[in-house]
This record gives sequence, structure tokens and C-alpha cells, in this order.
Amino acid sequence: MNEHEAWPDARLLGAVAEGDRRALEILYGRHAPWLILRLTRRCADQMIVDEAVQDTFLAVWRTAGKWNGKGEVAAWIWGIGIRRLLDQVRRRPAVPLPSYEQRMISAEEQVLLGVEYGELGHALGRLSPELRAVVQATVLDGLTTREAGKLLGIPAGTVKTRMMRAKAALREGLA
Repeated sequence: MNEHEAWPDARLLGAVAEGDRRALEILYGRHAPWLILRLTRRCADQMIVDEAVQDTFLAVWRTAGKWNGKGEVAAWIWGIGIRRLLDQVRRRPAVPLPSYEQRMISAEEQVLLGVEYGELGHALGRLSPELRAVVQATVLDGLTTREAGKLLGIPAGTVKTRMMRAKAALREGLA
């Protein structure tokens, strides 16, 4: 077993920032499977998901030094991953494709695009990063309070409190 494999994600990310390819391989091995699964729940096109995952880890390689050390590395990777998925969905041609290349946009993909660019997206953008992370984890990602707390590195009670504050802020922002 390589010594890197025992390292926590934060230490691996620090090593990636210094150009350590093995650290990136380990992060990929730890996080790519769940990232693929979660992105596949949002997009039925496996090719788009695969491209988004590759783009995500390329971004991790390039921007590892920009991670602020707050929260979980997994949450940071997820944030990159969902943005890369939206980028891939946006790049899809608007003109009709030959029938063998056509695919339907899922309702979830349409909602994600609306969240990114509609009034709700603007309201979410005005939330603090802490509140936005809770909304993303519980509403957009469908995690339970406990799962969101574990992902974000905060107690489940804090997730609930932040969600209440986020809902109030969103109601006010959308009114």
C-alpha cells in the first residue's frame, strides 16, 4: 500500500497542488465513483457525465491550490462536478440531431439549468456559501440531513438550522 493512500483528502489535495500525480490518482479513485453516480442521476447521457467527471478532475489538478481548507474536499469536488455537468449540458447543440444521436433532456436537467440561470439561481447566488452548500446538498443533491452534515463537515442540527435560514432568505429573495 502506498503511503498516500492513508492520507486524508485535505492532505492529498495539498499534494496535488504541489504537482503530485499519485495524490490525484488516489483522490480520483476515492471520489470518481460517487461523482459518476450522482451526476448520472442528473443526466441520462453517460457520455456527458463521463466528460463532466474528466473535466472535474482536470479542474482539481489545475486548481487544488485554491481550495480554502474549509468544509470537506468531497463537497468542493462536487461543486466543481455539478458545474462541469451544467457546462456539458449547455454545450449540447440546440438544433435537432439525427435520430440516432437524439436524446431527451430529463426534467431534472431542465430544473438544474433553471436553477443555474433563472430567478432561483440568482436568489441562490445571493446566499452565503454556507447556506448555499446546505441547499445544494439537501435539495439539489437529495441528501439526508445526516448525509449533508457528513459531506459538509458540520452537525446535522447545523444543517437543519442553515436550511431554515436559507429557506427564509430564498422566500424573501423571490418575493
